Amino acid sequence: MAFSEKRAEIMREDLGFQPGLSEKRMFGGIAFMLNGNMACGVIGNGAMFRVGKDREAAALELGAEPLSFTGQKMGGMVELDEGAFLDDDLRRSLVEMSLFNAASLPPKG
Repeated sequence: MAFSEKRAEIMREDLGFQPGLSEKRMFGGIAFMLNGNMACGVIGNGAMFRVGKDREAAALELGAEPLSFTGQKMGGMVELDEGAFLDDDLRRSLVEMSLFNAASLPPKG
């Protein structure tokens, strides 16, 4: 499934300038990496966020859904569908959680 470039641009605005931020095509979408670690990304018309297992419950409580590519939950990962993606406060909170998580990991490559 192709990703929405419009949604990717919204995510870029939410991420702002972050030293070490890069983009990589993954999962049929685009992932935003911080120091080589995936923080979040756009898939289809929605988005995925690697908030980490410590913040997963808080992300779900905010309104995110568990991420499941294969039908099995992926720990520490949540997603927003097309409608929830448009909730600016929710999306920005998840971006912040994702950046915090990625910054806590050792840099890659």
